Amino acid sequence: MKIAIAQLNLTVGDVAGNAVRIEKAARKAAEKGAAVLLTPEMGLAGYPAEDLVLRGDFRRACAAALRELAGRLPAGLAVVVGYPRESDEKVYNAAAVLRDGAVIAVYHKQKLPNYSVFDECRTFVPGVEPCVFEHQGLRFGLNICGDLWERGPAELAAQAGAQVLLVPNASPYHIGKHAERIEVARARVLEAGIPLVYGNLLGGQDELVFDGSSFAMDKAGNATHLFPAWQEDVYFVDLEDGAPAGNDATPQPEELDGIYRALVLGVRDYVRKNGFKEVHLGLSGGIDSALTLALAVDALGAKRVHAVMMPSEFTAAMSVEDARQMVEALKVHYDEIPIKLVYESLLSSLADLFDGLPFDLTEENLQARIRGVLLMALSNKFGSLVLTTGNKSEMAVGYATLYGDMAGGFAVLKDVSKTRVYALAHHRNALAPIIPQRIIDRAPSAELRANQTDQDALPPYDVLDRIIEAYVEGDKSYQEICGLGIDPAIVARVLRMIDRAEYKRRQAAPGVRVTPRNFGRDRRYPITSHFRPEEVGS
Repeated sequence: MKIAIAQLNLTVGDVAGNAVRIEKAARKAAEKGAAVLLTPEMGLAGYPAEDLVLRGDFRRACAAALRELAGRLPAGLAVVVGYPRESDEKVYNAAAVLRDGAVIAVYHKQKLPNYSVFDECRTFVPGVEPCVFEHQGLRFGLNICGDLWERGPAELAAQAGAQVLLVPNASPYHIGKHAERIEVARARVLEAGIPLVYGNLLGGQDELVFDGSSFAMDKAGNATHLFPAWQEDVYFVDLEDGAPAGNDATPQPEELDGIYRALVLGVRDYVRKNGFKEVHLGLSGGIDSALTLALAVDALGAKRVHAVMMPSEFTAAMSVEDARQMVEALKVHYDEIPIKLVYESLLSSLADLFDGLPFDLTEENLQARIRGVLLMALSNKFGSLVLTTGNKSEMAVGYATLYGDMAGGFAVLKDVSKTRVYALAHHRNALAPIIPQRIIDRAPSAELRANQTDQDALPPYDVLDRIIEAYVEGDKSYQEICGLGIDPAIVARVLRMIDRAEYKRRQAAPGVRVTPRNFGRDRRYPITSHFRPEEVGS
């Protein structure tokens, strides 16, 4: 028997469009001789549909699409389709099995994740019963995504007579996630004593990006099939005597390549699914905007990317030269808009109020806000999306200007630390040298005053990023972070900066999530808080 996995890029709320994509996958599966097709979790609705699921009209649209889809599928093919199911005034994260125009079985997800980026207890009620259906002499059990991460549902399916476990998923990417999936799947397979076929969603949805990376596993816990990450297609697993046969292991991307592909797909899908034809971004001659430009071109193509250099009196000549070199290499649209006259006009307007006061952060932020205004004007006039260029390190400690460099619609590097920005720049240049080496080598600077570098205000980025990773991603205490060999005074200062900057992050654009905890869906921290980690005893 041949099992097909549809690794599809679906869109939240596009119920009719999602049904069409599932139908096309079903026809391809049938042409290749498959008996069963596994499609992603909540495939008709898209995932995560969040509060759309609370709308009765949305649930009814999904139910109607499911009935219509059942009648359009190839005869004899059993297709597993996810949707939000309403029953007895309760709503379930459900998977229906469609065959020969009818719904022959329905499973309700039992383990609803309610942590990290997941909030399913807000919208769904957990199921309690296993679901097993027979097709061409083989009995299949169903689990859905989170069911695999806890003990119980897989064993219940096996006890109910399942010989193979089918697992539709919408498991979002982060660094190391594929290896985690393999480990939890192995644990469930060994507990239940049956093989599984795991099909995952592909594509970007707001902050989340789904990598696919579907697989099959025998009952001994060996991953017999590993399918490609970041590729939409229909893949096949042959079963012999109910067990995955053969070996089809596509190498998974290395860490940096995986991150880069996640960022590219996240940008491409956010732009495409929200109906933008082009993007604008501010190019400074620095590493962050250079990497953002490279990602934008790789995601969208040069013709859809507009770079804007907005030099001030503090912008170094080499910044302009390097920006010109990069846009020439990439062949993107490019404009230069000097901001000196606008800056001087604003200073003149404020002169009486600022009389006798020294140049400080206020004048620096004015320049950043002028640039934000200009970019948003271009966005309004041409209907483009503005990509912001700040990284996770800057967002963590508030080294960014509200309504300035934070102004825009999508923050590409929002979950990428500064040290990882450099690593990704080297990675991209290894593919083709498009980021000028001088941009990578020079000391980073906001260039908002004379002779400025980032390290005037921040610890070295390698130190800063270790603290951010420990505190934000690892929930480590002040004492634990000091135990990493970092100066306690620096730790205390950085933790205060991170906590104080929460109000800025609440107003930041969404951006691609690539770590286990991003600033966005993952971390919900109070803006107003008197807790001081450095004042708590060990």
